[in-house]
Amino acid sequence: MAFEPPRRLLRALGETAPGGDDWLAGLPGTARDAVERRGSTVERVQEPGGRSSLVVLVRLADGAPAVLKLAPPRARPESERAALAHWAGRGAVRLLEPAGPDGELLLERLHPDVSVRSLPEARALLEAAGTLRRLWVEPPADHSFETVAERTGRQAAAMRATAAARPEVAQLVDAALMARDELLEAGQERRLLHGTFRQSKVLAGERSPWLAVGPDPVVGECAFDLARLVRDRVEDLIAVPSGASTARRRVKRLAESLDVDQDRLRGWALFRAVESGVRALRVGRPKDAELLLEFAGWL
Repeated sequence: MAFEPPRRLLRALGETAPGGDDWLAGLPGTARDAVERRGSTVERVQEPGGRSSLVVLVRLADGAPAVLKLAPPRARPESERAALAHWAGRGAVRLLEPAGPDGELLLERLHPDVSVRSLPEARALLEAAGTLRRLWVEPPADHSFETVAERTGRQAAAMRATAAARPEVAQLVDAALMARDELLEAGQERRLLHGTFRQSKVLAGERSPWLAVGPDPVVGECAFDLARLVRDRVEDLIAVPSGASTARRRVKRLAESLDVDQDRLRGWALFRAVESGVRALRVGRPKDAELLLEFAGWL
């Protein structure tokens, strides 16, 4: 079959590699080789799919359902493989191959069209938080995962550069960078984190009601991981007059439910919202940037 990359993937890769993408050009052939190598049968390409990988629903040679995920090197697929292997199915999708070609992951099949986001908001937050708690474990002693300090350091440099060119965001960027510095100075916790956790990253499964997918793992404090969940459904929050107070209550409720320091959660939520908003500006998504930066202002 023809492996046509979903529009979401094309758009996202265009943002991160505006000058061209050799990986994307070779993707149809890579996908065919990966399927044939395993003697699999393709059911369909998942739509809308992810922003950094091609997700193909397949049947293995023995008829078992599975997911073949193909990602470019900059998406750090080997880091994802290492995290999934360490979790070994606890709270996350199960890895079906301990090793494989670079950029290829063979995963257990969940229900790809049923995420926690399909639930009413209060229930969705509860289920997502419960799933996230299961992932927060000690990292392997010999791990090579990026740390929160390293990842946010790279992001901070890009934020400063954007603020220098766009003075209108400078105040929020300064506040976010100050929060990061204070958080890292006092931070001690070291847990393996999902890294990019949100409601749409939690899918329905057979062996467990909800399981996380698509980690970009990082090692650090739990509040950093939870911070992304704070702004889930941000468009709904912005659309109502009570959005600001609802966001602050969400910080309190999530912090209490997962025994995370409320001030540290608010600080990381501020940093991550500003970082995402500034990045959206940088790649030409002004509407997304406006939502994220307004949300950050509430914090």
